[in-house]
Amino acid sequence: MQIDYYFTPMSPWCYLAGTRLEELAARHGASLRYIPVDPSALFPRTGGKMLAERHPARQAYRLQDLRRTAARENMALVLHPAHFPTNPAPASYAIIAAAKAGGDVGGLVQSFLRACWAEERNIAEDEVIRDLLARHGFDPDLADKGLWTGAETYERNLEQAVAAGVFGFPFYIVGDEMFWGQDRLSDLDRHLSGLK
Repeated sequence: MQIDYYFTPMSPWCYLAGTRLEELAARHGASLRYIPVDPSALFPRTGGKMLAERHPARQAYRLQDLRRTAARENMALVLHPAHFPTNPAPASYAIIAAAKAGGDVGGLVQSFLRACWAEERNIAEDEVIRDLLARHGFDPDLADKGLWTGAETYERNLEQAVAAGVFGFPFYIVGDEMFWGQDRLSDLDRHLSGLK
């Protein structure tokens, strides 16, 4: 079984999923494919809007829901991080290069999300990217070595996401079954149980 995980390393909802995806994949013996996607390119093509373009009522509700979810999951969360929004492409390129190299990609993805939403670090900065790569056992030079391939793959990921029906983050796909949002991980868990 394979879970295709579509995400952006600057999504608070991906951050609030914590390690639950990795835990349920391990429990079910499923492989994970990490697929970073550019939200500013995905949303307009799938009927969504970037945060700044949303109605103030939606923006206000989002903040309340983030606060409640963080409290329920017992996770630190800065509601207005210093470096959000930022360009997710450099971190995404690094994740793509790390996945190609092999290793703790899940831990790396979580570290980028935590850096943005709990540590207020700018995940678009080379210094931050290199530090997080090194902390998770990857060659920090992947940030430079994987730049061209990362950019090409990132563009392909967008087209793949649109074709697969992805419209938000986090988004999980197993076969033809789609699950949108960290609050659907329990549904994904039940689905995987039924495939055994």
